[in-house]
Amino acid sequence: MSIPTDIASLDERAAAYRTIAAALHWLQERAGEQPALAELAAAAGLSEFHLQRLFSRWAGVSPKRFLQHLARERARAALLAGDDILGASLAAGLSGPGRLHDLMVSCEAASPGEIRSGGAGLRIAWGLAATPFGPAFVAAGGRGLMKLSFLEGDDAGAPSHAELQQDWPAASLVRDDAAARELVQRIFATYRRPEPLPLFIKGTQFQLRVWEALLQIPEGRLVTYGALARHLGQPGASRAVGSAVGANPVALVIPCHRVIRASGVLGGYRWGEARKRLLVTAEIAHHAPEFVEPVTKPDRLR
Repeated sequence: MSIPTDIASLDERAAAYRTIAAALHWLQERAGEQPALAELAAAAGLSEFHLQRLFSRWAGVSPKRFLQHLARERARAALLAGDDILGASLAAGLSGPGRLHDLMVSCEAASPGEIRSGGAGLRIAWGLAATPFGPAFVAAGGRGLMKLSFLEGDDAGAPSHAELQQDWPAASLVRDDAAARELVQRIFATYRRPEPLPLFIKGTQFQLRVWEALLQIPEGRLVTYGALARHLGQPGASRAVGSAVGANPVALVIPCHRVIRASGVLGGYRWGEARKRLLVTAEIAHHAPEFVEPVTKPDRLR
Protein backbone atom coordinates (compact mmCIF):
# COMPACT_ATOMS: atom_id res chain seq x y z
CA MET A 1 0.00 0.00 0.00
CA SER A 2 1.67 3.20 -1.17
CA ILE A 3 1.36 6.14 1.20
CA PRO A 4 1.93 9.60 -0.34
CA THR A 5 3.76 12.15 1.77
CA ASP A 6 2.62 15.44 0.25
CA ILE A 7 -0.48 17.22 1.51
CA ALA A 8 -2.03 17.60 -1.95
CA SER A 9 -1.93 13.84 -2.45
CA LEU A 10 -3.49 13.32 0.98
CA ASP A 11 -6.36 15.60 0.00
CA GLU A 12 -6.85 13.66 -3.22
CA ARG A 13 -6.73 10.33 -1.40
CA ALA A 14 -9.21 11.56 1.19
CA ALA A 15 -11.68 12.22 -1.63
CA ALA A 16 -10.87 8.89 -3.29
CA TYR A 17 -11.46 7.09 0.01
CA ARG A 18 -15.19 7.86 -0.19
CA THR A 19 -15.35 6.24 -3.62
CA ILE A 20 -13.47 3.14 -2.49
CA ALA A 21 -15.48 2.86 0.74
CA ALA A 22 -18.68 2.83 -1.33
CA ALA A 23 -17.16 0.23 -3.67
CA LEU A 24 -16.21 -1.96 -0.72
CA HIS A 25 -19.74 -1.79 0.66
CA TRP A 26 -21.13 -2.66 -2.79
CA LEU A 27 -18.77 -5.64 -3.11
CA GLN A 28 -19.54 -6.88 0.38
CA GLU A 29 -23.26 -6.97 -0.35
CA ARG A 30 -22.76 -8.84 -3.65
CA ALA A 31 -19.68 -10.96 -2.96
CA GLY A 32 -21.59 -14.20 -3.48
CA GLU A 33 -22.76 -13.12 -6.92
CA GLN A 34 -19.24 -12.76 -8.40
CA PRO A 35 -20.08 -9.35 -9.88
CA ALA A 36 -18.45 -8.19 -13.09
CA LEU A 37 -15.87 -5.43 -12.98
CA ALA A 38 -18.13 -3.43 -15.31
CA GLU A 39 -20.94 -3.62 -12.75
CA LEU A 40 -18.71 -2.38 -9.97
CA ALA A 41 -17.36 0.40 -12.17
CA ALA A 42 -20.88 1.48 -13.15
CA ALA A 43 -21.94 1.56 -9.49
CA ALA A 44 -18.88 3.70 -8.69
CA GLY A 45 -19.46 6.00 -11.65
CA LEU A 46 -16.02 5.30 -13.11
CA SER A 47 -14.58 3.56 -16.13
CA GLU A 48 -13.38 0.01 -15.59
CA PHE A 49 -9.78 1.09 -16.18
CA HIS A 50 -9.99 4.01 -13.74
CA LEU A 51 -11.69 1.93 -11.05
CA GLN A 52 -9.23 -0.96 -11.40
CA ARG A 53 -6.29 1.43 -11.11
CA LEU A 54 -7.77 3.40 -8.19
CA PHE A 55 -8.79 0.27 -6.30
CA SER A 56 -5.41 -1.40 -6.81
CA ARG A 57 -3.62 1.74 -5.65
CA TRP A 58 -5.66 1.80 -2.47
CA ALA A 59 -5.67 -1.86 -1.54
CA GLY A 60 -2.51 -2.97 -3.29
CA VAL A 61 -4.49 -5.68 -5.07
CA SER A 62 -7.26 -5.93 -7.66
CA PRO A 63 -10.93 -5.95 -6.60
CA LYS A 64 -11.08 -9.72 -7.14
CA ARG A 65 -7.95 -10.48 -5.17
CA PHE A 66 -9.12 -8.11 -2.46
CA LEU A 67 -12.12 -10.39 -1.90
CA GLN A 68 -9.88 -13.45 -1.97
CA HIS A 69 -7.73 -11.99 0.77
CA LEU A 70 -10.80 -11.46 2.90
CA ALA A 71 -11.73 -15.12 2.66
CA ARG A 72 -12.20 -16.65 6.08
CA GLU A 73 -9.33 -19.08 5.57
CA ARG A 74 -6.89 -16.20 5.13
CA ALA A 75 -8.28 -14.41 8.16
CA ARG A 76 -7.89 -17.59 10.19
CA ALA A 77 -4.29 -18.02 9.02
CA ALA A 78 -3.51 -14.43 9.97
CA LEU A 79 -5.17 -15.03 13.33
CA LEU A 80 -3.04 -18.07 14.07
CA ALA A 81 0.17 -16.29 13.15
CA GLY A 82 -0.86 -13.21 15.10
CA ASP A 83 -1.73 -15.26 18.16
CA ASP A 84 1.72 -16.89 18.15
CA ILE A 85 3.53 -13.58 17.75
CA LEU A 86 1.44 -11.85 20.38
CA GLY A 87 2.03 -14.69 22.81
CA ALA A 88 5.77 -14.49 22.34
CA SER A 89 5.90 -10.72 22.76
CA LEU A 90 3.66 -10.72 25.82
CA ALA A 91 5.68 -13.53 27.38
CA ALA A 92 8.68 -11.21 27.20
CA GLY A 93 6.92 -8.73 29.47
CA LEU A 94 4.27 -6.09 28.94
CA SER A 95 4.69 -3.82 31.93
CA GLY A 96 5.58 -0.16 31.65
CA PRO A 97 5.81 2.28 28.73
CA GLY A 98 8.02 2.09 25.69
CA ARG A 99 6.31 -0.78 23.85
CA LEU A 100 7.19 -0.75 20.17
CA HIS A 101 5.64 -2.10 16.99
CA ASP A 102 6.35 -1.66 13.30
CA LEU A 103 5.65 2.08 13.50
CA MET A 104 8.23 2.46 16.28
CA VAL A 105 5.57 3.94 18.53
CA SER A 106 6.58 5.00 22.03
CA CYS A 107 3.62 5.11 24.36
CA GLU A 108 3.53 7.32 27.45
CA ALA A 109 0.53 7.31 29.75
CA ALA A 110 -0.72 10.43 31.51
CA SER A 111 0.30 10.48 35.17
CA PRO A 112 -2.31 10.33 37.98
CA GLY A 113 -1.47 13.95 38.84
CA GLU A 114 -2.04 15.10 35.26
CA ILE A 115 -5.35 13.27 35.17
CA ARG A 116 -6.45 14.71 38.54
CA SER A 117 -5.64 18.25 37.43
CA GLY A 118 -7.62 17.82 34.23
CA GLY A 119 -4.57 18.82 32.22
CA ALA A 120 -4.02 22.16 33.92
CA GLY A 121 -1.19 23.98 32.15
CA LEU A 122 -1.34 21.61 29.19
CA ARG A 123 -1.70 23.10 25.70
CA ILE A 124 -3.38 20.79 23.21
CA ALA A 125 -3.44 21.67 19.53
CA TRP A 126 -6.27 20.08 17.59
CA GLY A 127 -7.46 20.27 14.02
CA LEU A 128 -8.98 18.53 11.03
CA ALA A 129 -6.86 16.99 8.32
CA ALA A 130 -7.20 14.79 5.25
CA THR A 131 -5.69 11.32 5.51
CA PRO A 132 -5.49 8.41 3.06
CA PHE A 133 -8.39 6.85 4.99
CA GLY A 134 -10.70 9.84 5.03
CA PRO A 135 -10.80 13.08 7.05
CA ALA A 136 -9.65 12.90 10.64
CA PHE A 137 -9.68 14.81 13.91
CA VAL A 138 -6.14 15.06 15.27
CA ALA A 139 -4.94 16.35 18.65
CA ALA A 140 -1.46 16.53 20.14
CA GLY A 141 0.28 18.01 23.17
CA GLY A 142 3.92 18.72 23.75
CA ARG A 143 4.62 15.07 24.59
CA GLY A 144 2.97 13.40 21.64
CA LEU A 145 -0.10 12.44 19.66
CA MET A 146 -3.18 12.27 21.90
CA LYS A 147 -6.07 11.59 19.55
CA LEU A 148 -6.69 10.52 15.97
CA SER A 149 -10.31 9.87 15.05
CA PHE A 150 -11.55 9.24 11.54
CA LEU A 151 -14.67 11.22 10.66
CA GLU A 152 -17.78 9.80 9.04
CA GLY A 153 -20.47 11.52 6.98
CA ASP A 154 -21.18 15.10 8.06
CA ASP A 155 -19.11 14.80 11.24
CA ALA A 156 -17.01 17.96 11.49
CA GLY A 157 -15.16 16.78 14.56
CA ALA A 158 -17.55 18.12 17.22
CA PRO A 159 -17.94 14.76 19.06
CA SER A 160 -14.16 14.21 19.08
CA HIS A 161 -13.60 17.74 20.35
CA ALA A 162 -16.17 17.16 23.10
CA GLU A 163 -14.39 13.94 24.12
CA LEU A 164 -11.06 15.76 24.22
CA GLN A 165 -12.53 18.55 26.34
CA GLN A 166 -14.10 16.02 28.70
CA ASP A 167 -10.80 14.17 29.09
CA TRP A 168 -8.81 17.37 29.70
CA PRO A 169 -11.24 20.00 31.08
CA ALA A 170 -8.51 22.28 32.45
CA ALA A 171 -6.26 22.14 29.38
CA SER A 172 -5.99 24.88 26.80
CA LEU A 173 -7.46 23.55 23.55
CA VAL A 174 -6.30 25.50 20.51
CA ARG A 175 -7.44 24.82 16.97
CA ASP A 176 -4.54 24.50 14.53
CA ASP A 177 -5.44 22.79 11.26
CA ALA A 178 -1.98 23.46 9.83
CA ALA A 179 -0.35 21.59 12.72
CA ALA A 180 -2.85 18.75 12.28
CA ARG A 181 -1.95 18.47 8.60
CA GLU A 182 1.76 18.44 9.42
CA LEU A 183 1.24 15.70 12.00
CA VAL A 184 -0.81 13.59 9.59
CA GLN A 185 1.87 14.06 6.97
CA ARG A 186 4.46 12.83 9.44
CA ILE A 187 2.38 9.80 10.47
CA PHE A 188 1.92 8.62 6.91
CA ALA A 189 5.40 9.63 5.76
CA THR A 190 6.84 7.31 8.42
CA TYR A 191 4.40 4.50 7.73
CA ARG A 192 6.43 1.25 7.73
CA ARG A 193 9.63 3.18 8.47
CA PRO A 194 11.68 2.95 11.69
CA GLU A 195 11.11 6.50 12.94
CA PRO A 196 9.79 7.11 16.47
CA LEU A 197 6.27 8.42 16.92
CA PRO A 198 5.44 9.39 20.52
CA LEU A 199 1.97 8.96 21.97
CA PHE A 200 0.62 10.66 25.09
CA ILE A 201 -2.65 9.00 26.08
CA LYS A 202 -5.05 8.77 28.97
CA GLY A 203 -6.81 5.59 30.08
CA THR A 204 -7.45 3.23 32.95
CA GLN A 205 -4.72 0.75 33.87
CA PHE A 206 -6.66 -2.01 32.14
CA GLN A 207 -7.16 0.05 28.96
CA LEU A 208 -3.46 0.92 28.87
CA ARG A 209 -2.53 -2.75 29.14
CA VAL A 210 -4.86 -3.59 26.25
CA TRP A 211 -3.54 -0.74 24.10
CA GLU A 212 0.04 -1.78 24.79
CA ALA A 213 -0.91 -5.31 23.75
CA LEU A 214 -2.34 -3.95 20.50
CA LEU A 215 1.02 -2.34 19.78
CA GLN A 216 2.52 -5.85 19.75
CA ILE A 217 0.42 -7.03 16.80
CA PRO A 218 2.51 -6.78 13.62
CA GLU A 219 1.04 -5.52 10.39
CA GLY A 220 -0.61 -8.32 8.41
CA ARG A 221 -1.48 -10.30 11.56
CA LEU A 222 -4.77 -10.53 13.44
CA VAL A 223 -5.79 -11.61 16.93
CA THR A 224 -9.12 -12.27 18.62
CA TYR A 225 -10.62 -10.58 21.64
CA GLY A 226 -10.35 -13.90 23.46
CA ALA A 227 -6.65 -14.24 22.63
CA LEU A 228 -5.96 -10.77 23.98
CA ALA A 229 -7.84 -11.59 27.18
CA ARG A 230 -5.91 -14.85 27.63
CA HIS A 231 -2.54 -13.23 27.05
CA LEU A 232 -3.39 -10.51 29.56
CA GLY A 233 -4.04 -13.23 32.13
CA GLN A 234 -7.80 -12.63 32.20
CA PRO A 235 -9.35 -15.32 29.98
CA GLY A 236 -12.88 -14.45 31.08
CA ALA A 237 -12.57 -10.77 30.23
CA SER A 238 -13.21 -10.84 26.48
CA ARG A 239 -16.00 -8.28 26.72
CA ALA A 240 -13.91 -5.94 28.85
CA VAL A 241 -11.07 -6.31 26.36
CA GLY A 242 -13.50 -5.52 23.55
CA SER A 243 -14.60 -2.35 25.34
CA ALA A 244 -11.00 -1.28 25.83
CA VAL A 245 -10.21 -1.97 22.18
CA GLY A 246 -13.21 0.14 21.19
CA ALA A 247 -12.04 3.00 23.42
CA ASN A 248 -8.69 3.30 21.62
CA PRO A 249 -8.06 7.06 21.25
CA VAL A 250 -5.55 6.83 18.38
CA ALA A 251 -6.82 5.14 15.23
CA LEU A 252 -4.40 3.21 13.02
CA VAL A 253 -1.32 4.01 15.13
CA ILE A 254 -2.64 1.81 17.95
CA PRO A 255 -3.91 -0.89 15.57
CA CYS A 256 -7.24 -1.90 17.10
CA HIS A 257 -8.38 -2.80 13.56
CA ARG A 258 -6.22 -5.95 13.84
CA VAL A 259 -8.57 -7.50 16.41
CA ILE A 260 -11.39 -9.59 14.93
CA ARG A 261 -13.81 -12.29 16.01
CA ALA A 262 -12.69 -15.89 16.46
CA SER A 263 -14.87 -16.94 13.50
CA GLY A 264 -12.78 -14.81 11.14
CA VAL A 265 -15.53 -12.18 10.83
CA LEU A 266 -14.06 -8.70 11.09
CA GLY A 267 -16.61 -7.39 13.56
CA GLY A 268 -17.31 -3.76 14.39
CA TYR A 269 -15.05 -0.75 14.25
CA ARG A 270 -15.79 2.62 15.79
CA TRP A 271 -14.57 4.38 12.64
CA GLY A 272 -16.62 2.33 10.18
CA GLU A 273 -16.66 -1.27 9.00
CA ALA A 274 -15.63 -0.34 5.45
CA ARG A 275 -12.54 1.42 6.78
CA LYS A 276 -11.62 -1.61 8.92
CA ARG A 277 -12.11 -3.90 5.94
CA LEU A 278 -9.78 -1.74 3.86
CA LEU A 279 -7.12 -1.54 6.57
CA VAL A 280 -7.13 -5.26 7.36
CA THR A 281 -7.21 -6.46 3.78
CA ALA A 282 -4.57 -4.04 2.55
CA GLU A 283 -2.23 -5.12 5.36
CA ILE A 284 -2.82 -8.84 4.80
CA ALA A 285 -2.38 -8.43 1.04
CA HIS A 286 0.84 -6.50 1.57
CA HIS A 287 2.36 -9.34 3.59
CA ALA A 288 0.74 -12.40 1.99
CA PRO A 289 2.80 -14.49 -0.47
CA GLU A 290 2.01 -14.14 -4.13
CA PHE A 291 -0.25 -16.73 -5.64
CA VAL A 292 -1.60 -17.51 -9.11
CA GLU A 293 -5.23 -16.59 -9.47
CA PRO A 294 -7.51 -19.15 -11.13
CA VAL A 295 -8.49 -18.47 -14.70
CA THR A 296 -11.84 -16.70 -14.90
CA LYS A 297 -14.01 -15.30 -17.61
CA PRO A 298 -12.91 -11.83 -18.81
CA ASP A 299 -16.08 -10.18 -17.57
CA ARG A 300 -15.57 -11.27 -13.99
CA LEU A 301 -13.72 -9.18 -11.43
CA ARG A 302 -10.00 -9.37 -12.04
